[in-house]
Amino acid sequence: MSTEGGKKPKAVSVSDTAFDVAYNESLIHQIVIAYQAGGRQGTRAQKNRSAVRGGGGKPWRQKGTGRARSGTIRSPIFRGGGRAFPASTSDFSHKVNRKMYRAAMRSILSELNRQNRLLVVDGLTMSEPKTRALAEILKPFDAKRSLIVLPERDRNVELSSRNLPGVSVCLCRDLDPVSLIVHDKVIMTADAVKAVDQALQ
Repeated sequence: MSTEGGKKPKAVSVSDTAFDVAYNESLIHQIVIAYQAGGRQGTRAQKNRSAVRGGGGKPWRQKGTGRARSGTIRSPIFRGGGRAFPASTSDFSHKVNRKMYRAAMRSILSELNRQNRLLVVDGLTMSEPKTRALAEILKPFDAKRSLIVLPERDRNVELSSRNLPGVSVCLCRDLDPVSLIVHDKVIMTADAVKAVDQALQ
């Protein structure tokens, strides 16, 4: 397949350790859960009775008023008081070893290759940002959701893909397991394949 500013695709030699390994579903599941958990902010916070401003003095004496005893007007039972069980900041990140992460990425790429969802083009360059031109390039791939992986940033390709629904562009160094899984086709340039192959060794 020829692309604008590109050449006919040719064979790309890669190692079997990155694109031809067994599918490890449990490992991939673990890595995906850890990746998604790492994206959670965990910044929610509410105040308990000690964090709410005011309420330093005892509102009324302990005995003799006929009312229930109380030590502060910032108790959760009062209007303006703190929460009884407030939400607090949380760290949802999971520890993932680099060896496990790379093994999961190799397993995902290998499965994409077996399912013919991993496509390689010799080059993908555009002289100017044109959405229609990029749509014509991607049309033969017949994929509603495509991930274009580039070895280095190409502003024209990025701008051309913005208005194409389901099309994403990322650099090979920013490749993540979730992006590989959710897209129907992963389109990589030959240089990007070599860079990913080297990074996963």
